[in-house]
Amino acid sequence: MEEKASKTTAATNNKTTATAKKPRAKSAGSGKTTTSKKSSATPKTTPRTRRKSSAKPAVSVIIPVYNMADFIPTMYERLVDGLKEYGKTGEIILVDDASEDSTWEVLQEIAKKDKSVKLIRMRNTFGEASCFDAGLKNSEGEVVVYAAARVRADLFGIAGLLKKLDEGNDLVVGWRWPRKDSELNQKVSRWFNALVHRLGNLKLNDINSSIFAARRSMLDNVTFYGDLNIFLPLLAHGKGYKVVEEKIEQMPGEFRQSKYFGDYINRLLDFITVIFLTRYSKRPLHFLGFIGMILTLSGGLMSAYLFVYRLFGFGAIAGRPLLLLGTLLLVIGLQMISIGLIGEMIIYTHAREIREYNIETVVGQ
Repeated sequence: MEEKASKTTAATNNKTTATAKKPRAKSAGSGKTTTSKKSSATPKTTPRTRRKSSAKPAVSVIIPVYNMADFIPTMYERLVDGLKEYGKTGEIILVDDASEDSTWEVLQEIAKKDKSVKLIRMRNTFGEASCFDAGLKNSEGEVVVYAAARVRADLFGIAGLLKKLDEGNDLVVGWRWPRKDSELNQKVSRWFNALVHRLGNLKLNDINSSIFAARRSMLDNVTFYGDLNIFLPLLAHGKGYKVVEEKIEQMPGEFRQSKYFGDYINRLLDFITVIFLTRYSKRPLHFLGFIGMILTLSGGLMSAYLFVYRLFGFGAIAGRPLLLLGTLLLVIGLQMISIGLIGEMIIYTHAREIREYNIETVVGQ
């Protein structure tokens, strides 16, 4: 037993000696020794490399296009020149609204040559508002420029919009000047801008130009949906943001007018929606109730007059237009007041989720 134990002890000592004599691995290109593979491993990516790869563009330009293959090359060249004039990096997001001509092929050729160009193709024609929403969600810049291709603006002028934005403004609206579209378009546009100025208390010469430059922080704090992006200056102004305009030249060409009157009727309805949302979002009864009270009082006075007229025997009132009008106004007025009250009940249940104000800064604790 003692002989067997001594052999075991000797074998253990021999293994320990062999391990101690085993040379340490040397790192390539140096005489220093390393004790483990983990300590000699070099990270593949340094923190500085990560910051460089995650750098975001300063400006994101979103342009919806539809059947404008002939205009896109010129528009793109002027846009690139405008970004160079401004002097900061930018990404260009071109959104094809399911064009039926060769627009998508032209956009693909541009994207192959310019890595700063990002393309988005819609499955169906959803309109410029949807294109803007898709482009905004796929953009990264702290400043967003939107320019609808259909207005054929000289996008070299976006440098002026961006410089105006750097002066401390939150939203700069492009004012097409001089305009190259039809005289009818210009007249209706002037009338529309005058209406916005009168009712919205915001004086702009071309609120519906579909060209603007804005800070992303402002876009994140202003709620808009559907086609209300046209009235983004009015919504931003209602939140207390600084809204100005800057001239941008309009290039000659063909302008679509097939849906012109329908578009302006829809815009008029959208304008009424904006006025309601900016002034009466928390007090719908003030809007509906005011109109309802006028109609109710008018209908009530007419009905009271006819009641007295018949009571004292001045004559019959059956079939008189005034009786029908008074009854109609009375019913419509009461309905509007009722709708306003229902709106107040809905607002009351969601009042904590609605914020009509906007804070610029807070000083102190």
